Amino acid sequence: MKTLIKTIALGSLLTCSAAAMADQSDYKLMVIEAQTAPQPLEQSFNSCALNVKSKNYAEAEQICTKAIALLQDADAPKFKVRQLTSFALSNRGVARLKAKNETAGLADLYEAKQLSNNDMVSHNLTRAKEELAL
Repeated sequence: MKTLIKTIALGSLLTCSAAAMADQSDYKLMVIEAQTAPQPLEQSFNSCALNVKSKNYAEAEQICTKAIALLQDADAPKFKVRQLTSFALSNRGVARLKAKNETAGLADLYEAKQLSNNDMVSHNLTRAKEELAL
């Protein structure tokens, strides 16, 4: 029963997730809306975005990495796990770029785009390439 609830919770994520927390000229951070994912995943995913927004980049990177690890163990449809992993990688990439770790940040954004060709992920990659003059 617990697995079913977890699957349903993760299944509803794509219909009510991924709100952007920035304007068009800045990076976009993805968050999970309240109570649509298991608590540890929701907390780490959203805490990552909030720490980036608060300029706590080292903490954000650590928390995003935890969210990515939690997603690897998620019992949900593969395409949904891929999309959420893409969002978490994008958030971590933004944290790394803001912390001046450009190589790791770009690597995360390219990997995120490979996993899910989402508009917000694409925006972040394009924005990073413009900022770094690539």
